[in-house]
Amino acid sequence: MARFLEFLINHWMLTGIWLILFVALLAYLKKKSGMAIGIHELTRLINHEEGMVLDIRDKKAFEKGHIVDAVNIPLAKLEERLTELDKHKEKPFVIVCQMGHQAADAVRKLEAKGYTKVYRLSGGISEWQAQGLPLV
Repeated sequence: MARFLEFLINHWMLTGIWLILFVALLAYLKKKSGMAIGIHELTRLINHEEGMVLDIRDKKAFEKGHIVDAVNIPLAKLEERLTELDKHKEKPFVIVCQMGHQAADAVRKLEAKGYTKVYRLSGGISEWQAQGLPLV
């Protein structure tokens, strides 16, 4: 450990560059994947701001269980069915997938079409179930 600290001190410029690159990478990944919200924020958006839940899982997974009043548009068909959501464009949208990873693609697609309040559910439907919250 002492040698590691000695290296950091002796090569402070290299260490600084690595730290700056690491922070820039984290910022880029956060921006790329969209704003993630938790379960409590999702329920607040639904209850107080008339938020919409967009479930991008396939129809079979959606029918096994989904969040109440969620709209199902599979990610593969999102761009061609985006007109179905135009009447709700001013409302906040929360994108839900199985684990929270695919939602980033849907967030980017919606933002490119002019939707301003688009979020992804951190952990996806798996996190929702893990917290013991109900599915329809």
